[in-house]
Amino acid sequence: MDPDLAALDAELAEYDADGYLLDADSDDPDQRYLSGFVAPDPFVTLYDGDTHLLVSALEYGRAKTESRAATVSRHADYADDAGGREAGTEMLGRFLDDHDVDSLLVPERFPVGTADGLREQDVDVTAEEDGVLVDIRAVKTDEEIEKMREAQRVNERAMVAAENAIHGADIEDGRLVTDGEPFTSERVKTAVETTLLQHGYTSGETIVAGGADAADPHNDGSGPLPADEPIIVDIFPQSTSTGYHADMTRTFVKGEPSERVEQWYDLSEEALEAALDVVEPGATGEAVHDAVCDVYEDAGEPTLKDDPETETGFIHGTGHGVGLAVHEMPSLSFEGGELEAGNVITIEPGLYHPDVGGVRVEDFVLVTEDGYENLTDYPKRLRVE
Repeated sequence: MDPDLAALDAELAEYDADGYLLDADSDDPDQRYLSGFVAPDPFVTLYDGDTHLLVSALEYGRAKTESRAATVSRHADYADDAGGREAGTEMLGRFLDDHDVDSLLVPERFPVGTADGLREQDVDVTAEEDGVLVDIRAVKTDEEIEKMREAQRVNERAMVAAENAIHGADIEDGRLVTDGEPFTSERVKTAVETTLLQHGYTSGETIVAGGADAADPHNDGSGPLPADEPIIVDIFPQSTSTGYHADMTRTFVKGEPSERVEQWYDLSEEALEAALDVVEPGATGEAVHDAVCDVYEDAGEPTLKDDPETETGFIHGTGHGVGLAVHEMPSLSFEGGELEAGNVITIEPGLYHPDVGGVRVEDFVLVTEDGYENLTDYPKRLRVE
């Protein structure tokens, strides 16, 4: 199914631009979305009401059969024998001329060298103020939602592997061991990554962080994992075939958690439920975030809303959109805008302190016409017996 690009058509009309241009590889989610093509090296996508690709000879055959483009051209169609950046932009200029394009709208982070080279050929290049494709991608089609459901099913298999690995560790002298050796973050990650690879997914940078590492929300974790302390496992796999992600976090303790960790866990579950109570079309990401902050603040825990300089407590946003990128719109944080049916978002409250570690619980949620559907089936349990 081709994407609905009516908003992009309107953007081109507003800027009085002949076309929208991307110069990137398919790691750029906008490039993958607009072109429908996957390639490791940068290629050009032009949208002028139809989609046109300019690719190397190496990618030409695949692009013709795999992309959603109306036309596919190769460098040789427009290149001369010269080399270097100037020759590349002259080739691109001929490609644009062939499509009667004299003015372009481009993303804010469009390559400056390409833009300068085109301007030297009298092509008007204007960087957009807002990411129109980012906004389009935020509302998923039914087809995209099914791809993300499948991603979450695989994600939960990987979480089973992580929990089972932690369950299988022994406690010896207050530390986790296996076969007499320290039980490590890397061992859990290997279990996760093996499971994902078996199902056609890549792991990104799975977080398995325990002890002080868990007090930093984006610390991947490394080395021995502690007994009796929280271990945060955050998995956000990407399908190698569709490109779509899922995202989920659970926190486990092997052994006996402290009373404070148990309180944090209960509070975070309560905060997640409070956030879900707000989720519906028209509600703002800010309102969802406020609901989480209210739960924590009522319990006396610091938040960035209450104290913008705090380094402990709830020190990040409540969530974000997920799709071809693991972090995309909408934002569920300060100044987060209105949610729409078709948004796929995370809800991930957490608390952090270097003396305690960290606790985070995260569900993967679809905004529906009348509220939300939680795409996450994985149970929430702190203790790994």
